[in-house]
Amino acid sequence: MNLKFFSRNSLSVAGALVLGVASLTSSVNAFAVDELHILIPGGAGGGWDGTARGTGEALTKSGLVKTVSYENMSGGGGGKAIAHLIETADQQDGTIMVNSTPIVVRSLTKVFPQSFRDLTPIAGIIADYQALIVTNDSKYKSWTDVVADLKKNPRSVKIAGGSSKGSLDHLVPAAAAKAEGIDPRQIRYIPYDAGGKAMAALLGGETELLSTGLGEALEMARAGQVRILVTTAPSRVKAAPDVPTLKELGNGTVFANWRGYFGAPGLAKDKVNEYAAVLAKVQDTNEWETVRARNGWVNDYKAPEDFYTFLEQQEEELGTLMRELGFLQ
Repeated sequence: MNLKFFSRNSLSVAGALVLGVASLTSSVNAFAVDELHILIPGGAGGGWDGTARGTGEALTKSGLVKTVSYENMSGGGGGKAIAHLIETADQQDGTIMVNSTPIVVRSLTKVFPQSFRDLTPIAGIIADYQALIVTNDSKYKSWTDVVADLKKNPRSVKIAGGSSKGSLDHLVPAAAAKAEGIDPRQIRYIPYDAGGKAMAALLGGETELLSTGLGEALEMARAGQVRILVTTAPSRVKAAPDVPTLKELGNGTVFANWRGYFGAPGLAKDKVNEYAAVLAKVQDTNEWETVRARNGWVNDYKAPEDFYTFLEQQEEELGTLMRELGFLQ
């Protein structure tokens, strides 16, 4: 099964980016932001947290933004932060919220009643592959070992994730299992509130595997604390050259989780353009390249209008897939 949800880079996206960068080059100060507050809809240690803080690091170190502050607001699978942004929209001119594929997934599964349409899409910035990881002393030395146990008894393998059931962290191992001829509805998925808690559960022996973003796993793997069994990249990534992909193992599951930024509903157009422009500009800096390479991210910028179109397309594609996997009726 091919779960490939990369954006389709179009001439219009490229043209918009070229024009935006050209304008920024001529007058960076016209797009400079003095203060930026990033709302993070999950706890510390997860993909949203890492993306927000990595973005802020690059923005401030490159001199594009003077100060960046952060606010973690977990709860409701991200719904608490979304509701807060909507309910306090008139107070949020300087706030942007990081989010990713789960805003589409959780809207489809009715984890929360809102969707991306209730917010103001600003820009997509990166794609992050998913990974399945184990502890260093795990009996699972390869994805093949996991598949063998799943085929004997799908309920015998506990897989942790930093989000709710039916979410992205659940969807990826379920799709990978289905590609191996295993009933995806039988996968034993254990949800935790954010990636940090899910990682702690893995290290503490509560679960055998962790489904997470590659960027979240790399630092722990480099420190020798965990092993990455496999990724959902189409080919091996430079940041983890020794880790095989599901595709090369004949599974066929390919997935890239986008991450981007949203504003409150009704955010002024000039503010949207200002934030989108500075997020485009930062990707041309050495500071961003340092953050990107460290996390194994793929640059995947989308301007506001193209970002909205992409979200509509992904909603349709994910809805079809989730019905096939039994997560939606």
